[in-house]
Amino acid sequence: MHSIRHYKFKLVLLTKLIQNKAAIVNCDNFHLPISLLQPLVGHSEQTERIRHQLEASIPLQKNLWQQTISAKITNQANFLEERNIPARKMYKWANEVKSGDIENHESRAAVYYWHTIFKLKGFTRQQKGDAPNQLLNYGYAILRGITARALVSSGMLPSVGIFHHNKYNAFCLADDIMEPYRVYVDVLVNDIVHSGEPYDEMTTSLKMSLLHLPAMNVMLVGKQSPLMVAMSRTTNSLYECFAGVSRKILYPVYQ
Repeated sequence: MHSIRHYKFKLVLLTKLIQNKAAIVNCDNFHLPISLLQPLVGHSEQTERIRHQLEASIPLQKNLWQQTISAKITNQANFLEERNIPARKMYKWANEVKSGDIENHESRAAVYYWHTIFKLKGFTRQQKGDAPNQLLNYGYAILRGITARALVSSGMLPSVGIFHHNKYNAFCLADDIMEPYRVYVDVLVNDIVHSGEPYDEMTTSLKMSLLHLPAMNVMLVGKQSPLMVAMSRTTNSLYECFAGVSRKILYPVYQ
């Protein structure tokens, strides 16, 4: 009887969360996202918005990816500079990103960024690598859920990306649009790494620290707002690009 009540409670809870447009992420033992539960309908004009998304031209998609990667590298550079780590080459790469990032400046920047950011000897960014990789995985899973939720709320399909295209990935667009926001996860993980708190194993305390992500203040178009609110503005600006109203995605600037 107790198990039946428990099951009904979870079912009601899940229904309420979905009705309130929540995105629910499940992770595996490596803290990698393995599923995401989201509303089927997130916007009253969803059909029209999806049509604009699906009809986006290849040149537009490449331009949007250029903006995305330039914003991502710039935010990474700002974080490095804040930590007194040389970032001149990062700013150079950010300014040199071409349509579609055909020269793969994202990869160049990533090699330098992960080599220097935590000042941990021998650290490499790998999903199943040594700590603090598991913290990054968990934080990015939260960010992915925030992004997917915002995309659905803006009437778009998270599965149809502007750069990521994988028939086995239901969240290609979420993976695209979250890129410039990743730095905020890195900030939280960096704070944990240098706090003196043990972080080799994932604990409830560490999870709680990373769950501050949605409420973090970010700077978007000169104004501060919680990350979750900023993400909704970003996804709405993306739709305006698909609809031909604008040519610019609004991304936060890390300061």
